Amino acid sequence: MAKLGVDPVIHEGAQLHAVTTGHHVEIGEGSRVLFTHFDDYSYCDRYAEIANAKIGKFANIAAFSRIGPTDHPMDRASQHHFLYRSAAYWDDAADDEDFFRHRASRIAHIGHDTWIGHNAVIKPGITLGHGAVVAAQAMVTRDVAPYTIVAGVPAKPVRQRFSPATAERLMALNWWDWDHATLRARLQDFRHLDIEAFLEKYG
Repeated sequence: MAKLGVDPVIHEGAQLHAVTTGHHVEIGEGSRVLFTHFDDYSYCDRYAEIANAKIGKFANIAAFSRIGPTDHPMDRASQHHFLYRSAAYWDDAADDEDFFRHRASRIAHIGHDTWIGHNAVIKPGITLGHGAVVAAQAMVTRDVAPYTIVAGVPAKPVRQRFSPATAERLMALNWWDWDHATLRARLQDFRHLDIEAFLEKYG
């Protein structure tokens, strides 16, 4: 694994446009990321496609996943590119800027410490709560509550990772805001304490 630091690690073949990042961020080989912010410690693996997203801290985005896939105007006579990428087809036609503004306004919000599985899809405008898990190949069409595991097409809740009280304590702890040195100092507790012991010590 590449050494991560203040500057993001961008792997070969990744395409970025209007992307901002925090520290310790990694963007995988062949990924395409547009109009997106990655907060501290978040990463996407190989060939992820991400557009119009705000990604929290410590997000884990697996290979071939997709966040904010672009959509087409299904309520019109045609849904083809020529409707909104018109300048590519005619010298005297302009692109439909209103369509692009609407598309860009549908921001996907990915919470802290989330896990998006291989080949999963998060639709535009969705909010994925802190600590949530999206199973491989799931299609998320509705908001997901914090610390909830969802699976399927369309994705539905499978179970909660923790009890509501434990989830609330974790969110109140805000461990994702701890600085780099504090995370290092408490690394062994992250590794070895169960959730109740961890919260008892730090909550």
